[in-house]
Amino acid sequence: MRFADVGQQLRAYRLESGLRAEEIAARLGVSRAALYRYEKGEVIKLDTIRRLAELLQISPLSLLGIGVEYFSRPLALQERLRQVEETADQILQFGGPVCQLVTTEAFDSALADALADAAEASAERVTARAVGEQALGLLAARKRAYAQRRPSIIAMISEASLRALLQDGIAPGVPASDRVRQRCRAAARAEAENIAALMESVPMGLQLGLLTGPEPGSEFIVLRGRDRAHVCTAPFRPDAPPNGALGVGTITSADEAVATHQRVAETAWRSVVKGPEGAARVRLLLAEASVGA
Repeated sequence: MRFADVGQQLRAYRLESGLRAEEIAARLGVSRAALYRYEKGEVIKLDTIRRLAELLQISPLSLLGIGVEYFSRPLALQERLRQVEETADQILQFGGPVCQLVTTEAFDSALADALADAAEASAERVTARAVGEQALGLLAARKRAYAQRRPSIIAMISEASLRALLQDGIAPGVPASDRVRQRCRAAARAEAENIAALMESVPMGLQLGLLTGPEPGSEFIVLRGRDRAHVCTAPFRPDAPPNGALGVGTITSADEAVATHQRVAETAWRSVVKGPEGAARVRLLLAEASVGA
């Protein structure tokens, strides 16, 4: 049993449960410090794993990283994705409006403004603010890890999703004031221009392509590390409300699942629009959005 893996699963499922660390520790009959030590990979008894699984309403096998992991909260899925990315050498993204690991400061700042605005208007202001800060912290941690490790990335961005992003702005599902909403639209335009620039320059280890035509039926990410590969299906937009989006994301390391998603992505990559042609197409979307604004 790999206790570090168990600890990672425990942290992700704690976020999925919506329970605070002290609540879980109290029900389990241990200190909060002990719970955090479990999350950091300290030896944990099988009986404790069983009790934790009952408390979190999941299978004990899920805590052991066996089978498919299910997440209905974007925050929990982002945490688990962060963990898997820490050991990934290759990342293959299919679908979505942006590549989240290389988004601009304008994107991140606009998202922070939208979450802060929504928190101020929420009846649960303190909780909403804490959840928003946690989501932003996870995004920052993922981007720091990417900057340090530099895994290779191939990202196929959906043209339909990018068009919607330009129309609605960043974080369209997050209630925000007109002032912040305008800033979110401006940040979306800056993000599209950044995507076009990256397509033209093709930085080492980073390739972006545009999936044209209808919206993909599903979005997913294949992450390959030295010892293991995972596939993550991601129904949540990267700028979705941290706890308010509806959907179920999954992560699995099953060979068949990884191979099937890899095959679909490789087939799609052969027909994406990339390089200068892709950049020109993105800028055409930008021009169309400016006319419609």
